[in-house]
Amino acid sequence: MGRYFGTDGFRGKAGATLTADHAYRIGRFLGWYYTETKRQAGEENEKARIVIGKDTRRSSYMLEYSLVGGITASGADAYLLHVTTTPSVSYITRQDRFDCGVMITASHNAYPDNGIKLVNGRGEKMDDGVICLIEDWLDGKLRAFGRQWEDLPFAEGEAIGTTVDYIAGRNRYIGYLISLGLYDFRGVKVGLDCANGGSWTIAPAVFHALGADTYVIGNRPNGLNINREVGSTHIEALQRFVLENRLDVGFAFDGDADRCLAVDEKGDVVTGDHILYLCGKYLKERGQLVSNTVVATAQSNFGLFEALKKEDICLVTTDVGDKFVYDAMKQNDYRLGGEQTGHIIFSRYATTGDGVLTSLKVMEVMMAEKKSLSELTQELHLYPQEQQAVPVQDKEKVMQSETLQALLERTKQTLSGRGSLLVRPSGTEPVIRVGIEAPTMEEAKNLADAIAQEIQRADGE
Repeated sequence: MGRYFGTDGFRGKAGATLTADHAYRIGRFLGWYYTETKRQAGEENEKARIVIGKDTRRSSYMLEYSLVGGITASGADAYLLHVTTTPSVSYITRQDRFDCGVMITASHNAYPDNGIKLVNGRGEKMDDGVICLIEDWLDGKLRAFGRQWEDLPFAEGEAIGTTVDYIAGRNRYIGYLISLGLYDFRGVKVGLDCANGGSWTIAPAVFHALGADTYVIGNRPNGLNINREVGSTHIEALQRFVLENRLDVGFAFDGDADRCLAVDEKGDVVTGDHILYLCGKYLKERGQLVSNTVVATAQSNFGLFEALKKEDICLVTTDVGDKFVYDAMKQNDYRLGGEQTGHIIFSRYATTGDGVLTSLKVMEVMMAEKKSLSELTQELHLYPQEQQAVPVQDKEKVMQSETLQALLERTKQTLSGRGSLLVRPSGTEPVIRVGIEAPTMEEAKNLADAIAQEIQRADGE
């Protein structure tokens, strides 16, 4: 991870670790960098264009306006999608040939946090080289284009950038999603939990257009309630909603809707692993699973490995993070990959996880197979899993503890061939995540508790 940007952007408490000044300076860099890139390529008469979206947090407006101020001051034009989703920014950046895209969001975090996610002109997560330059600029030691930059030049006169209302781009993204719906959803009762976040108008619009009887919660954003007791991180709200309204299926998104979890008609949770299984099997049966391979992360359940093996589907695993999943898919032209948390990537249609797209693809399998979601997932048997997030002051120091590493090695040996272990520092929060899968929940919890205690001890040294 970098000095400011983690695995999923620059994230922190808004107004404290992520300030309006940070946003302004990032905007200054982006506007200058892409303007200078064009100048170096002999395209100085063509203005750099940067598209911006945001979620529903109160602080998103502060960061948006600061970014715009920096971008336009450096001579680039800022196009505003307003409240939207991360995948919509990725899609519009790629489709409308913007130089880069910015999404203001802290994803599944509570409203006091916020973040700045960047995508390149291909709609992919920003190149590491550009991120390093931004961090150097924030630290006052930028070297680029063959020289040192103490400060960046301001645009003057007609070179100053402008701001464009680009809500049409968001509407075009909605139209794109609707075009991917292969079936008429009339007669299907669908629940949507929009987490009081960026999907609160987009997801219902798509499902209404496709004919579903749509029931919605988490669609009352007030700037302070994003992800609060709703959304994919609080799936119990959708479970109750599905059962109370006797719905056929439910889908829960997170704050920026790059992930999706589902609930079947019985009220049971359908994880990202379930979605990879049922979509992988469906694509293989139709000859659309390139290289007969699904990409998952080391955090995926051991049961997914076994279920895909029975279907003669290869499983490639990566480090935790949808960035690593996408990199593996891009390098090998794989079509399906994702994480247990619901970041699912269908590379034929998107360059990032897209929660609403994922829900449409799950619906497609249900409609094509004429089966309920519980029937489609019944062959996948997940191992009991215990997950803990252990707060720490110094993630790096803890992970280097010899005592902790020895305990992890003993635990791996205990679980060999009968479960799995994953311990990793969070890329977005001051915690170390512990995940244990074992034949019984009691064993998984005991092993996780022992590791959590050792993490706390090592952090206190």
